[in-house]
Amino acid sequence: MRSVLRLAVVVAGVALAGRPLGAQRRGSPAPLDPARIGPHAGYNFDADALNLGLQATLPVTQQVELYPTFDYYFVSPLTQWALNFDVKFRPRTRRRALYVGGGLDYLHSSDSLASSGDLNFSAIGGWEVLHGPVAPYVEGRLLLGHGSAFQVAGGFGFYLH
Repeated sequence: MRSVLRLAVVVAGVALAGRPLGAQRRGSPAPLDPARIGPHAGYNFDADALNLGLQATLPVTQQVELYPTFDYYFVSPLTQWALNFDVKFRPRTRRRALYVGGGLDYLHSSDSLASSGDLNFSAIGGWEVLHGPVAPYVEGRLLLGHGSAFQVAGGFGFYLH
């Protein structure tokens, strides 16, 4: 559990590091993209289940974004949902569409008799179109831990101005 807390502190420190170095040298920070929130749908290959959810993208710098998500899985007879707390890193590319990242995933499962929760690490990678009235995206997510799984998802982010 201590290693999970250490990882969370490192991820938070990177996310809150501030402006990119280039912007600090020039004296004026580059404008950040607006925050985005929206729905997504996906498929978890290991659970053989469809999922629906919501995500928010909260820019910290031009290359770093906080990325909390919620997923509800359609598995019977269980009730299963997940909360993810990830950080996305955008490499310096021309359109800034590519992203990679990772963080923590909490997967909760319950039935009529019992419930349980598992804490996992997540690794993500995706493609998001940031130019236009909405920001569509597709991504893959690898969950590593007790509830290891791979899933794909796609959705839309609506800009919050």
